[in-house]
Amino acid sequence: MTLEELTKKLGDLIGKNENAITLTLPWPPSVNKYWRTFQGRMIISAEGRSYRKAVAEQVLIQRGAKHYTGKLCVVIEAFRPDNRRRDLDNLLKAVLDGCTHAGVWEDDSNIVDLRIYWADTIGGMLKVKVSEL
Repeated sequence: MTLEELTKKLGDLIGKNENAITLTLPWPPSVNKYWRTFQGRMIISAEGRSYRKAVAEQVLIQRGAKHYTGKLCVVIEAFRPDNRRRDLDNLLKAVLDGCTHAGVWEDDSNIVDLRIYWADTIGGMLKVKVSEL
């Protein structure tokens, strides 16, 4: 099965789930900017805390605080802010932590199916589709 076929099949599954949500979130800081060392401990940076706040605001505006507690499928479509090369996996930590902090789900350990892919267009945002399995 190709990636396109899998995405369509997954989209059909999420589309049929009445409890599914889609959130449009701001572009996250890279995992390299999300953490800072302070007095020998790793803490979330000011940029990371600011991003968590922005996610919480968007979840509130979009009424996405479902607080899922079961097993979850999360699909993220990433719209680059520009044409620079980026690592797709560096986006995940801030987004998943932000959604947990905003009350979308109980804990990101509930995610059993996680997919992320680049969108074909530029936009500087993420579309996050969440569905309970």
